[in-house]
Amino acid sequence: MRLALGYVPLIDAAALLVAVQCGFTAAEGLSVDLVREPSWATLRDKLALGHLDGAHMLAPLAIASALGISGPETDLAIPLGLSLNGNAVTLARPLWAAMAPEADDLDTVARAFARVATARAGQGRPLTLGTVHPFSSHTYQLRLFAARGGLDLDAMTRLVVIPPPWIAEALRTEQVDGFCVGAPWNSVAVTEGYGRIAAFGCELAPDCPEKVLALPAYAAPGSAPLVRAVRRAGLWCAAPENHRELASLLAHPDHLGLDPALVRRALEGTVVVAPDGTARRAERFVVFGAQAERPEPARADWLLDRMGEAGQIVPTPALAARARAIYRPDLYEAALAD
Repeated sequence: MRLALGYVPLIDAAALLVAVQCGFTAAEGLSVDLVREPSWATLRDKLALGHLDGAHMLAPLAIASALGISGPETDLAIPLGLSLNGNAVTLARPLWAAMAPEADDLDTVARAFARVATARAGQGRPLTLGTVHPFSSHTYQLRLFAARGGLDLDAMTRLVVIPPPWIAEALRTEQVDGFCVGAPWNSVAVTEGYGRIAAFGCELAPDCPEKVLALPAYAAPGSAPLVRAVRRAGLWCAAPENHRELASLLAHPDHLGLDPALVRRALEGTVVVAPDGTARRAERFVVFGAQAERPEPARADWLLDRMGEAGQIVPTPALAARARAIYRPDLYEAALAD
């Protein structure tokens, strides 16, 4: 039997890509086709309709799909986490120049952003900000960034959804004034000279639950070989001695189609934030392996809180129970026991 596993081209798809391309799935007797999807909405719908057997998925989108509040209601299981963190808020260089923050700490930058955003809204031309999906940590991190500066994001800005591979281009063509996206697309905007990274996601929400391995619930009982393979790949991705090889694999034209050096900087947590080469260090910029893999139901609680703050749901105990139920540590433990 062959499995079709979907992913969106991002660095945090690494464990799934490595599992297949480095032979971890074959070692478990699995035949897997990797299916690159352009957007989270497309991936969500293909998983719901049975065109994919599993996917690299936004953790909050998996919950929203299971609750039936984004796309077709889909009975999902999460037997493994794939990553924590990995996002950043990037702003257009003219916006950064208008902000002129006096220091580069998060609160100073957020206040400068709030000042300019408020002024623009008062002039009838509010800032337009890009996110990758309404149900994403990227949306919630934009809200957290705005809140750090005392800004009401809903009242003062316009939020639009753009698939990750296209979001840097939207900044270049001035369709948006800034965005939050996963690596490496922030770095693309910086390297090409039109973007400036203002905040790391790991600063706004430390150890934010990011991507998960999402499976149809009916496939969960037989998921142990896949869980083991992807887990081993995640551990391999987490090892610093593998980062050079991993960067080359991810940068391949079949996946990201970028300079491996740009990818490697994100893996190692030394990220160039400005076109002049200014870099910042974040040890936990993106996290793979043991610290990310256990599918803790408590992570659903944090995400539901963010959904509630965004006005996407009205939290109730029943809703929380349904969201927590898709996180399956029992499947993870069974796979490891086998």
